[in-house]
Amino acid sequence: MRITGLILTLFIVTLSAEAQENSPYSRYGLGDMVPGQNIISRGMGGIAAGYSWQGVNFVNPASYGNLNYLPPAQAKYYTNIPSLTIFDFGFEVNTRSLKQIEPAAKYSASSPIISYVQLGLPIRLKKANKRGIFLGANFGLRPISRINYKIATIERKEGVDSLGTLYEGNGGVSEALFGLGLRVKDFNIGFNTGYRFGNKSYSTQLSFLNDSIFHYQSNSATSSNFGAAFFTLGTQYEFRFNKGKEGAGGSILRLGAYGTLKQNMTGSQETLRQTIKFDADNGIFQVDSIFKSSQNGSVQYPTSYGVGFTYRDSAGHWMFGADYERYNWNEYVFFGQKDNVQNTWRIKAGAEYLPAENGRTAYNKFFSFVKYRAGFYYGPSYINLGRDMPEFGISLGAGIPLKLRRSAYETQSSYLNTAIEFGNRANKSSNLRESFFRISFGLSLSDIWFNRSKYY
Repeated sequence: MRITGLILTLFIVTLSAEAQENSPYSRYGLGDMVPGQNIISRGMGGIAAGYSWQGVNFVNPASYGNLNYLPPAQAKYYTNIPSLTIFDFGFEVNTRSLKQIEPAAKYSASSPIISYVQLGLPIRLKKANKRGIFLGANFGLRPISRINYKIATIERKEGVDSLGTLYEGNGGVSEALFGLGLRVKDFNIGFNTGYRFGNKSYSTQLSFLNDSIFHYQSNSATSSNFGAAFFTLGTQYEFRFNKGKEGAGGSILRLGAYGTLKQNMTGSQETLRQTIKFDADNGIFQVDSIFKSSQNGSVQYPTSYGVGFTYRDSAGHWMFGADYERYNWNEYVFFGQKDNVQNTWRIKAGAEYLPAENGRTAYNKFFSFVKYRAGFYYGPSYINLGRDMPEFGISLGAGIPLKLRRSAYETQSSYLNTAIEFGNRANKSSNLRESFFRISFGLSLSDIWFNRSKYY
């Protein structure tokens, strides 16, 4: 409980702390979208629609129904279906680099962020479990987007020496969620609900750079806060082949889909126009307030959906899959205003390799239990500045066991999951190109709780 409390505190501090990265593109829409999958999926390009093995897949809530499920070949060793509780925690460090062609300039910065905190809990239904019915729940916190930019320009203007402009913004969107997933035979269905909330603050400061005449600076600022409940629905279905083989009960093809309808987040917005001056420590002092107003309004969050599959071979060595995801950002409205955003899609594909056959062989060989992952994704940016801005990323990852299994009957399955991602936004025809390098770490701690052993 102390560890969980510390992690939740770190999560809240990270959400409220100012990031060190500087992304001009985060000025538009709701900012830079944070990868929405767990570290396991990120190592495979972000596939999530049909994924449901190690860790908590909070993208598709239908997967929660598998928290209390084992394939028949493994379940026969227990008097009751075991309780696979999973605590899933993710952390990342994101390094962003900006390259401007004209005038030539470069900038790089790094920032840490808590990726998510999730707790997957099986709900034991003794009689239902024997009939192939399983239920699981999840509680979690995670960020959705981040806004952080600070850009200064100097221009020559007629009648003054120079005009300096400082554009600055910060904020983002996060969500606290609760989800349930139900498995009936080979069919899963589930939902996430909770509260999605955010803020967006941006300002423009003008300064006349003239040595002979003093001018006060001007500041135009807007600050918005918003939030509302949300609902996401997901489903999965399994097809099994080669059921006669031992271990995982044959190869598995799992199809999945998830989606959410357009959401109306209500909130308030404050607009300020003022003259200011700076002290020696660069603090801002208001000289005169020219205009100040407050209004209530709403933010339209877009419809989204994803479909995909995963396939796992009967020996348990290989798992691979692909997803297609779409967001209808043309529905986006921010306090009555449209923005430079567009509908977008993304294709993801990835694979995982486990040397040990169904976790049954080479029990004393550590690297036989390491899960090796790789993947990629591609799609246009949701930000539309009048030119094509594709986004492309490649990922590599590994699931490192924290404890070796000494027999097929051991149930603890705790992993340190890692992922390395690198890619870019925009192409060579863009004046401003953004590239990133992200390294992520996740703890997926799971084991069977409160189960009576059965001896043969």
